[in-house]
Amino acid sequence: MLSKNEIKLITSLKQKKYRQQHQLFVVEGKKTICELLQSNLQLQQLYTTMLEFDVSDGLVAQISNNELKKISFLKTPNIALAIFKIPKGLPIDFSNLIVALDDVRDPGNLGTIIRLCDWFGVKDLLCSLETVDCYNPKVVQATMGSITRVNISYINLEDVLSEHKSNNVFGAFMDGLNIYNTSLPNSGIIVLGNEANGISKPIEKLVSQRIAIPRFGELQVTESLNVANATGILLSEFKRRSTEM
Repeated sequence: MLSKNEIKLITSLKQKKYRQQHQLFVVEGKKTICELLQSNLQLQQLYTTMLEFDVSDGLVAQISNNELKKISFLKTPNIALAIFKIPKGLPIDFSNLIVALDDVRDPGNLGTIIRLCDWFGVKDLLCSLETVDCYNPKVVQATMGSITRVNISYINLEDVLSEHKSNNVFGAFMDGLNIYNTSLPNSGIIVLGNEANGISKPIEKLVSQRIAIPRFGELQVTESLNVANATGILLSEFKRRSTEM
């Protein structure tokens, strides 16, 4: 049976301050847990209603469906919940293509962007300190395991961009240069902004080239693209150009 202390710890990990305090995060669902078990992440404990996981006995506990409901963050729990240790970040490789997020707040958007970075081979994702925590349960769920293959760094974005002015810093704006008519390098930093306000003024000053995804609709009244959709289009075009060289 789950102890009161176990339930208290697990449910506390829904909040960022406790994830940081304990250096732990929650993963739910068999598929995503299996992905993380095959990575370099360290498992703290696995709770499951069905013993279908290849982990040592000391790290797995069989629980009832009712117990899983008590600790799950999902409306419909999926047979298992695991606690993993938050890994230490790796050095950032500024010689490659990097995505940087300026105050992206929606967990689903961040999770999708992490998956897109994984899909397009972007190893480093820079997040401003205001960007939603990548170990938020909703973000982890949305990454579908890609969180294990992208080096995510929370940094003072203004300081980092100031230090790397020699890099091509591309900012996504509505009034930027048409991405399809612009020369694009194999390396650089692509900056995307907040869902409601876009790239902030301090970060905007550090952008060396403003780029935009053109609207093709007849009326052209759509206000903007979702930040995750925009990330996918931009990465696709950057990578397409690199394969043509």
